[in-house]
Amino acid sequence: MGIIKTKDLVYEYIRRDDDGNPVDVTTALDHVNIDIRQGEFIGVLGHNGSGKSTFAKHLNAILYPSEGEVIVDGMNTTDDDKLWNIRSTAGMVFQNPDNQIIGQLVDEDVGFGPENLGVPTNEIIQRVEESLKAVGMFEYRHKSPGKLSGGQKQRVSIAGVLAMHPKCIVLDEPTAMLDPSGRHEVIRAIRALNDVEKITVILITHYMDEVVHADRIYVMDKGSVVMQGTPREIFSQVETLEKLRLDVPVPTRIAWELKKKGINLPDGILTREELIKEIQNAVNT
Repeated sequence: MGIIKTKDLVYEYIRRDDDGNPVDVTTALDHVNIDIRQGEFIGVLGHNGSGKSTFAKHLNAILYPSEGEVIVDGMNTTDDDKLWNIRSTAGMVFQNPDNQIIGQLVDEDVGFGPENLGVPTNEIIQRVEESLKAVGMFEYRHKSPGKLSGGQKQRVSIAGVLAMHPKCIVLDEPTAMLDPSGRHEVIRAIRALNDVEKITVILITHYMDEVVHADRIYVMDKGSVVMQGTPREIFSQVETLEKLRLDVPVPTRIAWELKKKGINLPDGILTREELIKEIQNAVNT
């Protein structure tokens, strides 16, 4: 079993009338089965309303399944006695960093989580330093979060989760409110955590280029997983993704259009560098 596993996960939003009687049921997750191994970088894609954010909220027991189960490091998320352990294992980072930052200073904010876990003061100081260095924010430790850019705030949010020493970090569209520069900062920090710290990363996003270096990608639609595979396998299926109202990374799109015009290029080109290399090979052959 992996670090996170869902078994026939179903979640229903129930709308009730003034008397509390159910009048409408919307199935947001429909028998989702996902198995994520320790140390993987997983991308979860889907258009708005596909169920990807609802899925994310199940991974550290913000939501509970209507049917099926979610297992985090061997713990069932419906086990109230394991709630703190589950949330310590699978840390959560949301879209808006302002919703997570509560400290007057950066180092205070990052230390808030481990303090609540009862970590000794000396170890908190060490964890704060390590976490801020891991996301490239150590020099800002005595700054007010209110004076940081959006990308810097989000990196502080990630550091706050990291200081709790999770095995896994779940990021629910963490760059949705950032400009391109801020997006780049955050994704670079996330990749470093996965590459260097070996932390399992589950990145929910609608930016295709953010998951080109993922180990695996799950694509969701109408609450179900409709595609899964490596980035190259997924992004090779341009027309299928278009039917799901999803795009592909820009280099993949360019290569696909050139291939339709008769240029001999492989499927699933993911990066600008790869595109340039393959075009040169095609021209020289």
